[in-house]
Amino acid sequence: MFDSGIGGLTVLREARVMMPERHFTYVADDAGFPYGGWEEGALKARIVALFDRLLVEHDPEICVIACNTAFTLVGADLRAAFPKMAFVGTVPAIKPAAERTRSGLVSVLATPGTVKRAYTRDLIQSFASQCHVRLVGSENLARMAEAYIRGETLADDEVRAEIAQCFLEQDGRKTDIVVLACTHYPFMANLFRRLAPWPVDWLDPAEAIARQARRLVPALEGVAPDGIAAGEDVAVFTSGKPDFATRRLMQGFGLRV
Repeated sequence: MFDSGIGGLTVLREARVMMPERHFTYVADDAGFPYGGWEEGALKARIVALFDRLLVEHDPEICVIACNTAFTLVGADLRAAFPKMAFVGTVPAIKPAAERTRSGLVSVLATPGTVKRAYTRDLIQSFASQCHVRLVGSENLARMAEAYIRGETLADDEVRAEIAQCFLEQDGRKTDIVVLACTHYPFMANLFRRLAPWPVDWLDPAEAIARQARRLVPALEGVAPDGIAAGEDVAVFTSGKPDFATRRLMQGFGLRV
């Protein structure tokens, strides 16, 4: 399971529920975090090169790219470079949002990289052309979420400023669904609910991602990969030096760093 940082833990949590017999290797590209400021060509090359090494070192049965920014940019490249590997991607949950909205006003809260991606606009054109979809790219929320997950306190006004553009009133209608198009964001969902100007459905894609991964691997009983103790999952950080708070968080998720 691959993410730019620790946001993909939201997906890991759901995947464990659906695949309790499996072991997981969680890879955080903290050396490259955050992805939003990268030039696209350089980020593509970085991620493909990382997987060239990761697939050899860990020999996974399946790879989950638990990061919207990464998958919408490099998903096709990964599948082309490693055709024998099954990749499950993370894309903004625009289709289910369009199906659920009553007001027709949907916002997509994402990183700037996901917002500007043609992949995201194609999803809107394909599945939500009858809706008004507002794309809100936050420069700061992924960093803020990483701090929040580690137990740091965030100022309400700072969080409110990041989500304010998600809320639109138009012809007596109000935004009723906000798509959380970054796997970091669901960790802050309770904070978002408290600070929102009115109640909305905060759409978390983690369960759908885990469900797709479950479809692609057969259910097994009592199987543990060679070299991994029963019940032990592993976390890998590309920097090689996660701080104490991050290590403690990983341990809380049952991951050995």
